[in-house]
Amino acid sequence: MPAEWTICPPWSRRDDFARRLGISPLVAQILYNRGVVEAEDARRFLKPDLNALYPPETLPGAVEAAELIARRIDERRPIVIYGDYDVDGITSIAILWQLLSRVGADVSFYIPHRMEEGYGLNADALRQLRREGVDTVVTVDCGITALEEARVARELGLALVVTDHHMPLASLPEADAIVHPRIGPGSPNPEICGAGVAFKLAWAIARRLSRGEKVTPDLRQFLLDAIALVALGTIADVVPLLGENRLLAGFGLKSLRTSTMPGLAALIASANLADKRLNSDDVGFWLAPRLNAAGRMGHARLAAELLTRADAARAAEIARFLESQNRSRQALQRRTFEEAREEIERRNLASDARRAIVLAREGWHPGVIGIVASRVVETYNRPTILIGVNGGEGQGSGRSIRHFHMHQALTDCAEHLLAYGGHAMAAGLRVAPDRIETFTEAFVARANQLLTGRDLQPTLRLDAEVPLEALTEPLVRDLERLGPFGTGNPRPRFASLPLTLASEPRLVGRNADHLQLHFTDGRQSRKAIAFGRKDLLEPLQEKRRCRVAFEPILNSFNGRTSVELQVLDMAF
Repeated sequence: MPAEWTICPPWSRRDDFARRLGISPLVAQILYNRGVVEAEDARRFLKPDLNALYPPETLPGAVEAAELIARRIDERRPIVIYGDYDVDGITSIAILWQLLSRVGADVSFYIPHRMEEGYGLNADALRQLRREGVDTVVTVDCGITALEEARVARELGLALVVTDHHMPLASLPEADAIVHPRIGPGSPNPEICGAGVAFKLAWAIARRLSRGEKVTPDLRQFLLDAIALVALGTIADVVPLLGENRLLAGFGLKSLRTSTMPGLAALIASANLADKRLNSDDVGFWLAPRLNAAGRMGHARLAAELLTRADAARAAEIARFLESQNRSRQALQRRTFEEAREEIERRNLASDARRAIVLAREGWHPGVIGIVASRVVETYNRPTILIGVNGGEGQGSGRSIRHFHMHQALTDCAEHLLAYGGHAMAAGLRVAPDRIETFTEAFVARANQLLTGRDLQPTLRLDAEVPLEALTEPLVRDLERLGPFGTGNPRPRFASLPLTLASEPRLVGRNADHLQLHFTDGRQSRKAIAFGRKDLLEPLQEKRRCRVAFEPILNSFNGRTSVELQVLDMAF
């Protein structure tokens, strides 16, 4: 289905706003499109300041949890940080582990095995930790829905601190402390990720141990360095990059390159990014997949070791292993996607009568089904859940579209599930194999009730209509100031005026699936590239003239830099 273009209307105050701030009218238009319409807000957006971070006391439960953990540190009680196996969970573990290690705590970490234990707290692990003499368990990026497991912890005499950011249930776990942005009065940043929650707790612990609001210089430096870990978790977990999240991601990206943590240096080197100014794409496409690969293909404790206790030699060894795991993950992901797409086409599962897709198969690897679900959503623009059946149980991963709240839909179908958790756009679940069919029909029926045909129409939101002559190198560099880009703050995208081919288009790339182009409007010309869009070659050769939806990019070659178009779509 072709995408529907939506071009934001010109802002009536754009030119005046641009003059007041000394910025280009196009940057002013994009700020307006992002909801930034006051001059002071725009100045903060363009010149972020770490002093604008919300202090720990604005995060419900952080101060109380810090007090409890500080007492355990003083009493030398063994503490375990219990985290999730994705990037957000791993970086959350690293933040708290590094802080507690620095202040002399008896601290270790635990990550469940994705295949054998599944997501979140599990009672058997708590019993084993208690037998090993652990006194206190601090969850990161999980635990808010672990009602039964929290009761087990209490029966075992374990102190339990839950820190999480996923959607809570109607009832909260019986924990000694809960740190969560959506409980009680709520946080001014309810969209903070798990690593952000762990960072705020670390900040609160540092204050408590420093005996005042101002932390000691060594702990202050650690917190500044730890923002690099927060950036990894924030970008990888695809939370909105606005407000405080954008602040954390932006400063964290800057400190990633200069970090003295051996694990981060090894990770960046393994991705061949050591000499590059890092952006959110580098995290999303290169760094995060390597960290995720450990938990997807085996056990995530190696990735956690990389960011905690590994020295430089050990970090380099782990980074090399994660690279090989990531290659294996990519091959498995491609095969799983082809299997899913083949079944969707064969059974006509993306018809108008089925406005959600649920697929299950014996042997699908739980480590890749979430990524594959994302690709299915991109292809068919429907909420999608993929379920891998292994060891007599189904483990599922879901991804959604803009108008469909995934977690709420799972709540509506909870009678068919063993467990579930997540948020509006992504979720995980466990289901008995004999309930998969009834769950599938209930979930698809819910999607059919809530989604209209228009909701399933892919849309391409464009910031403005821009002539080629406006696309100068200074403008494109100015647009970079609006980053880091991600959910809630996408890369600026534009629509061209009508353009004509200036030369014959050609297919390039190893598999000849990218389209290399040269357009003109009669006054200016620009080179362009359309990645993975060989489908546009024939209509373009026939029509010769079109409008282009694009992102402007800078291409440097032989010492010269030019503005080119990265083509997203064409309208003939």
